[in-house]
Parts: sequence; C-alpha cells; structure tokens
Amino acid sequence: MIEVLLLFCAYLIGSVPTAVWVSKGVFGMDIREYGSGNAGATNTFRVLGPKAGTFVMVVDMLKGVLAVRLAYLAPYYLDPEHLTQLVNLQIGLGLAAVVGHIFPIWANFKGGKGIATLFGLVLAIQPLVALCCVGVFLMILFLTRYVSLSSIIASIAFPILILYIFNEPEIFYRIFAIAVALMVVLTHQKNITRLLKGVESKVPLFKNKKDKN
Repeated sequence: MIEVLLLFCAYLIGSVPTAVWVSKGVFGMDIREYGSGNAGATNTFRVLGPKAGTFVMVVDMLKGVLAVRLAYLAPYYLDPEHLTQLVNLQIGLGLAAVVGHIFPIWANFKGGKGIATLFGLVLAIQPLVALCCVGVFLMILFLTRYVSLSSIIASIAFPILILYIFNEPEIFYRIFAIAVALMVVLTHQKNITRLLKGVESKVPLFKNKKDKN
C-alpha cells in the first residue's frame, strides 16, 4: 500500500509546472502559448532565454531526483537483500514524476516532454551514467545550439552506456534504458521533422535571445 502512496506523491512532485509558474509569475505570460507550446525547459530556453531556461531545467531535474528519493521512505526496500526491488521502485517513482511533468494536475494536464525530470531520475540512481549523458548533451548543445537534438542524442547515449560501457546487470534497468531512448525519439518527432527541414529554433547560448540562427 505504501508503494501506491509513494507513486502518487511522486506524480504530484512531477506535476509541479515549473515553466508555467516561471513564465506567468516572472514574465506575465503562459509559456504554453508561445514557441512549441510545451511547458518544459527547451521551450523556456527558446522563448524566455538561457537564464529562465536553466532555472526551469534544474528544478525539473530535481523533481526526478526527489521522486526517486521517496523510495527510502519504505523500510522494506532499505534491506541490502532487496536492492533489486529498491531500484525497480526508484525507476517506478521516477517515471511517475515524468508522467506528472507531462500531464501535470496543477496545470490542466498540459506540461512538457519530461526530459529534464527523466534525467533527474537517472542522476539519482546512477550519477556517473547521468554525468556522461550530460557531457553528451552539453557537447551537442555547444556545437549546434539545438536543445532537441542534444536531448535526442543524449537519450540514445543512455542505453549505450548502460548496456555496453557500464554493463548494468539489472535486466529491468536495461529495458528501461532502451525504452527511454525510444520514448525520447518518439516524443520529438516534430522536432526531428523541423531539424531535417532546417527550421528548428536554436537556443541563445551566447547571443541575444532574438537571434534564432
């Protein structure tokens, strides 16, 4: 029963609509009415600039971390003999937060794509793998200034790291890593189309935010 309660709490944590609250509270507008219409870090970067985008990304990432940490409130999973069950619960809690981010109860169920929250999940469970993915993300972002492309390539790197570099033995985590890559690619179909057409917006890392080239 405690697992159900924790999953619900994780969903509520994920439902915190960071981008919506920042855009409304600080800029007096709803981020979902501009750019791609998504209430996530990528659209915030694109519409409101790097400072707001970075803040939203960090907070959304922390939602995933906090959701995973809820697993330690269940005494059964603290036993070293139940390590596999602990990891499985952590993944479940993290995914509940991702679902909350995508369908936030606090924002009429219209949120973002959950990439930052998903990263927070990985960071909480396997920090080294997460840092490697961050390295890939930042490298692609620095070279291209496309957040969407950076997210896609970093997500593809995730299962490669899990399966071949770190050789993660837990089968559920291996399946999860592959599913993450597939999910990110599927949720970025429109971005991929725009990238192929050369019309995807870039984020203003070092230039004025009005610069889209």
